Amino acid sequence: MKLSLSLLFFCFTITIHAQATFSEKDAKQLVETFFEGFHKGDTTLMLSVLAKDVRLQTASANKQGVAQLSDASIDGLLTAIANRPEDQKWEEKLLGYTIHKDGNLAHVWTPYQFWFNGNFSHCGANSFTIAKTEAGWRIIHLIDSRRRNGCLEK
Repeated sequence: MKLSLSLLFFCFTITIHAQATFSEKDAKQLVETFFEGFHKGDTTLMLSVLAKDVRLQTASANKQGVAQLSDASIDGLLTAIANRPEDQKWEEKLLGYTIHKDGNLAHVWTPYQFWFNGNFSHCGANSFTIAKTEAGWRIIHLIDSRRRNGCLEK
């Protein structure tokens, strides 16, 4: 009986410790790895932090100012990055991180500016939802906002 209780307590302790080992620093690292791959054109590196069924969305406004929400495929994003011409430089400058975590769920908010070949293009914020999956901690949802007004500091 003592052995059974000891084993049960040990397994419970390991489960609690395993959940507590993913920190805000780890969540930030997943996002940094995603963008490292993005900037280098390394889609394999990007895939290493994405869930296989990751969802991508953008919240923006059309030319008339009407709000729109659009879905994108991970395959489309990865293809665009893999086939990016060598003379193009895409730079997403992250302006900070706000991170929240609870159990097997984390959220990372990153305001950004996007630069194309050294020229400002647009700004917004990325919202990453990260969850513990069978494959480990992965980005399961990425939604970003995009706008051109009120982006650059004076």
